[in-house]
Amino acid sequence: MKIPALIIVIALSSLNIGCSQDQKPAETNNKNSKNKIMKSEDEWKKELSPSQYHVLREKGTERAFTGALWDNHEKGTYYCAGCQQALFDSKTKFESGTGWPSFFKPLTENSVEIVVDKSLGMVREEVVCSRCGGHLGHVFNDGPKPTGLRYCLNSAALEFKKSKE
Repeated sequence: MKIPALIIVIALSSLNIGCSQDQKPAETNNKNSKNKIMKSEDEWKKELSPSQYHVLREKGTERAFTGALWDNHEKGTYYCAGCQQALFDSKTKFESGTGWPSFFKPLTENSVEIVVDKSLGMVREEVVCSRCGGHLGHVFNDGPKPTGLRYCLNSAALEFKKSKE
């Protein structure tokens, strides 16, 4: 009966459930690594609020309809709360009905990166900041045209700067 137990252990370990607080920044496929921001977890804890740290560094999720930006309709730019990299333009934000800020396209091709997320017993596409590796949310294939994508993000991972127009 040792073989079935081994199979269960292997299956559970492949789910990758949970994250340790000492987890390093997400491994991304950005070829421009000279602009990467690497900090210790202690440095991140000193710079981020508890909710920002939970989302960006521990891959947490805020509850739907509770974040400061889910219902924001002002014109401007959304930045990474961890490193201030510009991520999304308000022109690409749309009402998804999910209770999280949703966008159909990043500001540039290199603003964010997609990482396979095998947590919680499922496979999803995680959206991370290409500069600091901070967890932003997930991307789904049920968004509006022209991309058909829905970048479903956490308000705690973002900072909004209103246009001067």
